[in-house]
Amino acid sequence: MPTYRRSVVPFKPGAAALPLVAIVGRPNVGKSTLFNRLTGSRRSIVGDEPGITRDRIYGEFDWDGRRFRLVDTGGIIPDDPELIPQEIYNQAKVALEEADALILVVDVRTELARPDYDLVRLLQRSTKPVFLAVNKVEGAAMEAEAENFRKLGLREVFPISSEHGLGIGELLDAVTAAIAEEQPVSESASQQVSAETDSLHPPEEAEEKRGAAKTRTHGEFEQLETSIAIIGRPNVGKSTLLNALTGTSRAIVSPIAGTTRDAVDEVVEFEGSHLRFVDTAGIRRKGKTRLMAEKLSVVMARRHLEAADVALLVIDATEGVTASDATIGGYAHESGRSVIILVNKWDAVTTGRTDGKPPASKEIFEKQLRNVLKYLSYAPVLFLSAREAGEAGHGAAHKALARVLREVKAVAAERRKRVSTGQMNRFLEKVDFQRAPVPMSKRVRIFYMTQAAVAPPTFVLFTDRDVKLHFAFERFLENQIRAAFGFEGTPIWFKVKARGGESA
Repeated sequence: MPTYRRSVVPFKPGAAALPLVAIVGRPNVGKSTLFNRLTGSRRSIVGDEPGITRDRIYGEFDWDGRRFRLVDTGGIIPDDPELIPQEIYNQAKVALEEADALILVVDVRTELARPDYDLVRLLQRSTKPVFLAVNKVEGAAMEAEAENFRKLGLREVFPISSEHGLGIGELLDAVTAAIAEEQPVSESASQQVSAETDSLHPPEEAEEKRGAAKTRTHGEFEQLETSIAIIGRPNVGKSTLLNALTGTSRAIVSPIAGTTRDAVDEVVEFEGSHLRFVDTAGIRRKGKTRLMAEKLSVVMARRHLEAADVALLVIDATEGVTASDATIGGYAHESGRSVIILVNKWDAVTTGRTDGKPPASKEIFEKQLRNVLKYLSYAPVLFLSAREAGEAGHGAAHKALARVLREVKAVAAERRKRVSTGQMNRFLEKVDFQRAPVPMSKRVRIFYMTQAAVAPPTFVLFTDRDVKLHFAFERFLENQIRAAFGFEGTPIWFKVKARGGESA
């Protein structure tokens, strides 16, 4: 049996020993702005529309010589019967249970209402220290208004401005002092954090590795984990897949298209490898996005794709391969990500079919898929039902998940594979370039070729002419390289350099 431990790896090595601070509050009070300021990122989408954040978003920050984990939650409206608000509430409850301290954010410009009192009662049941951050306080007049929020019955009240950074120091001082009293960080725990980080690298490299960015342009690099972006159109099952892979309810799942807005990530350990899966918002055409939050979520999805190593392109089997699928796959291909195509909801067109039609054929579906996604000919195709895989009692579906994880590991390894210059030149001697379907006027003579980079594999061709390779010649050479060396699942890039000239 393979080693498969779901959702066991913290945000960073050693993060499990860090105290967790949760930011909670009603919709549109500035929780995500505070999260982004503390973490020094733009991880949470910020806007004037209420209810933008839905899932839990994690980050880390330093204060007064200590490091903390931070979680941003969706706007909580207790006892709301609607599906999405109730799911947001369920996600927030998980954060409340995990946290060591709670920051309740309110908007100084809004009147106190019953949901505020209900939320305070909910937080006080946890017996964890609660700090009231009265946000958007900019000026002495507003500071006086902030005093009105003492009616909520919380002793610790701090007027702040998340946008301008005002008053946040006093808030964090109080949070740090309370956590130190409740849960002191012992010297052994601090050493554990350091040991967990340093054990991944030799001592002389540990400090350098902590701050070093991964290089994707030169040579091989050591990677602590593989990042996998789950991409696709809205409502194809990306969040269901993330939950199935991690064995959690990490992402909100609903039949409403566009439920996911912020990118949600979770790490699993599989056969000794750490795999970070990132569930991204559904990518749709610009003309189809109306709300600001939807537009920003698409931008964020593209950013997370470009930061990933592998892209899982999820396609809805019930709708077939669409032009939007081809566009999204093109984003992954052009950015140099490795790609695995997952045909989801396969049960709906086979064993669970209710329209009276015969079960779909994998061979026919894949042939149609390859015809639309010709530029992803190198990407493996897997069929599964993420919904069944996340349920108990579906052995075949669980095996499909294991196949996905093994394929991710294999593709990630192929992405970082290096071929020596000697191997490449011996390969060139065996290639019959006369068979390349290229006009004679477009042919070039290759003196030698070397692999200049990995992730994606990039080859430099030293030729007799400084010209761009004809697409047919490039495709022929790529096919020959794949036949000889593999590189499954990853695009291959070429650069041409004439002897004594510049690259083309």
